[in-house]
Amino acid sequence: MTLVTTLLDPRRYSRRALARLYGLRWTVATNLAHLKQTLGLDVLHCRTFVGVMKELTMFVTAYNLARRVMRQAGAQQEVPAERISFGDALRWLAQAHIGEALPRLRVVPRRPGRAEPRVRKRRPQEYDLMNQPRAVLRQALYDQKDET
Repeated sequence: MTLVTTLLDPRRYSRRALARLYGLRWTVATNLAHLKQTLGLDVLHCRTFVGVMKELTMFVTAYNLARRVMRQAGAQQEVPAERISFGDALRWLAQAHIGEALPRLRVVPRRPGRAEPRVRKRRPQEYDLMNQPRAVLRQALYDQKDET
């Protein structure tokens, strides 16, 4: 593996320290993916500052609740919290009842040397993005039909 960095002083930044930092960076990227993909934070729906702040607060609250469940499950199952499935914790939170005991959650296996290609899983849709209100777009369709 080749790591390109601007941290060039080998006394200050040993290979081991750089490898550990890269591993931490990978953990941060995984946690951001949980926010964006698993929770759906990749698109904000509110249009006002107050609305966006409320939406972000709800996402952060859900994320922190899931992480707390992961920590508790990790302690129960005697594994580090980051090995507990975020999706499993989130699914349990969505259906849990007050006072319900935490079940055993899925433990994600260690996958050393894992590499994932940076590609899109699906092709983008052939349709334009909805950048006008639905009623305006619908009327444009009706007007287009009337012309033909």
